Amino acid sequence: MPRDRKIGPLILNAAIFIILEIAALNMLRNNSELQNLWLSRMSHTFMAKVWGGSDNLRHYVSLNKENERLAQENAVLNQQLKEYRDREDQAYSDSLTAEFQAYGDFVYAPATIVKISRNKQHNYFIINKGSEDGVRPQSGIITNRGVIGIIDAVDKHYSYGLSFMNSDISVSSRIGKEGAVGPLSWDGVSVDKAVLKEIPLQFKYNPGDTVWTSGYSAIFPPDIPLGVTGGSRVVNGAVNEIEVHLFENFTALRFVTVAENIGRDEIINLEKLESPEEK
Repeated sequence: MPRDRKIGPLILNAAIFIILEIAALNMLRNNSELQNLWLSRMSHTFMAKVWGGSDNLRHYVSLNKENERLAQENAVLNQQLKEYRDREDQAYSDSLTAEFQAYGDFVYAPATIVKISRNKQHNYFIINKGSEDGVRPQSGIITNRGVIGIIDAVDKHYSYGLSFMNSDISVSSRIGKEGAVGPLSWDGVSVDKAVLKEIPLQFKYNPGDTVWTSGYSAIFPPDIPLGVTGGSRVVNGAVNEIEVHLFENFTALRFVTVAENIGRDEIINLEKLESPEEK
């Protein structure tokens, strides 16, 4: 075989080998870049978790200190709030003498409502004064804008009362300072309306007349303004029932006054006595 025929296939094989080597090197280089990229991403992810974990650890360690700081801050704020309320209560107490000094048969003490119901037929309230503060059952609870209710039960430091917004409570009331007298009771629906009953048909009044406590009670002092008259209706053809728009806002009550009639026991005892005609 001629020499040039043997050289031709060798050159061709060498060329193919070189081409394959170059391709393999390119593939290896490309694969190495992909590997580097993957390793780089894994490294970044790992470092992010490590750094994030260390931040969380530092935050957790500092959380107790932060809670202690907030607790101390809340304690200071609560103390300031108590001092503010004490000053407010004292100011209210100081105003009682001037506000109710005309009612000589009653003694007065300030109190704060700590709980009250408004959405029942037999509503109640609880005040922050009890037997150790001189509160007794059957004391009246009032403000300068109306009657709030009657103390029903007393503990050492708190008292339970029946609200005026209670179907079992009525207050002897008068239209004007010298007008007709009748029992005033809650209308059973509204927080600002009551009904004045048993007013004689012959008595004439004007819508907008002020309704006051009559003083015909051993529980409430006289001349506390309660509300103003509205419309009326005739009952059984004999008496009027008159709508009364109350002054007191029962949805925003806080400060009240305990009114105790110092002669109440004597009055009750006299009422129990039989008259000479009945003996």
